[in-house]
Amino acid sequence: MPTPIIGIRILPSPSRPATEHLERLAALPTPNISDNMQRHCGAAAGLRPYHRGGKLIGPAFTVKTRPGDNLLVHKAIDMAGPGDVIVVDAGGEVAQAIIGEIMTTHAAKRGIAGFVIDGAIRDADAIASANLPVFARGVTHRGPYKDGPGEINVAVCIGGMVVNPGDIIVGDADGVLAVPQDMAEAVIAAASAQNQKEEATLAAIAAGTIDRRWVDEMLRQKAYVLPDAPNAPKKGRK
Repeated sequence: MPTPIIGIRILPSPSRPATEHLERLAALPTPNISDNMQRHCGAAAGLRPYHRGGKLIGPAFTVKTRPGDNLLVHKAIDMAGPGDVIVVDAGGEVAQAIIGEIMTTHAAKRGIAGFVIDGAIRDADAIASANLPVFARGVTHRGPYKDGPGEINVAVCIGGMVVNPGDIIVGDADGVLAVPQDMAEAVIAAASAQNQKEEATLAAIAAGTIDRRWVDEMLRQKAYVLPDAPNAPKKGRK
């Protein structure tokens, strides 16, 4: 078998993550996951959801393509399995659309979980009225080229986020991120603990028992001189 050439490679699909990890990550908001990836790892900047709503979750089926070209994206739709998320590094270019209504409709029929496109889409109204999750950088009416080159199942970069084939993609109204499979258990544990802590904070706010002393304590640590509280007794000579 000939050795694959960089730039025109189609590699086998990676191993799939544990179903348990997918289910537990799907139950967590992306901000809590991001906070426990140190707020700078695994997060794609500049992409937003264009679909009607709903969570995106599934293993990454990656595509690296020439900006404005979707030949390898078509092949990815044919290759990807049910539940996969097609993640396309199109260089962030928004002059040509990478996918539109026909491709998303075909992908949904095949059981694809959604798309993450570092590039543009078109047929935005149709995508907005559908349930298939689609995250992208922009919208344009201009169609794509179908010439290549491109690669499938290689490491890609999406808005500064490195995505390896098989990484767990999680997306919601706050954005999209990637969790490496080998880090999933640790991230889930930390994000779940934070989620419980935030629920307790919201309950304390509702009950009127929230403790806000930490704000002034933090300011004093940073050398702020704080004014007296409005109802505090005035200081002075007796």
